[in-house]
Amino acid sequence: MEFLNSGKVLPAGLPFSEAVRIGNVVYLSGQMGIVPGSTRLVPGGIREEAKQALMNIRSTLEAHGLTMRDVAKCTIMLADISEWQVFNEVYKGFFEPPYPVRSALGANGLALGARVEIECLAVVGEG
Repeated sequence: MEFLNSGKVLPAGLPFSEAVRIGNVVYLSGQMGIVPGSTRLVPGGIREEAKQALMNIRSTLEAHGLTMRDVAKCTIMLADISEWQVFNEVYKGFFEPPYPVRSALGANGLALGARVEIECLAVVGEG
């Protein structure tokens, strides 16, 4: 098991790694729409938070030699499941068909008061 921490998105001192690689699978910690290097959410609600969270995922992947095409699965946690369609509009701007497999669920409270948290896993050498 290899712990991956680039320092490009998550601030230092959090009690988790940004990703862990086991074999050819990279498990990314959940990402929210935080300003890189901080725990401050971007303003603008679900649309802007989703965009920033996906940019943070892309930055994390790139820091470890991967791309969005290497993502196999995402789990989407929404503070309000009624924002699912708005999230989908943003999501489609970061992925192209064939899309990764995905689950989405409504959550009763996310860290930092976030509207969305996205957790993905990627496969090295498969994209």
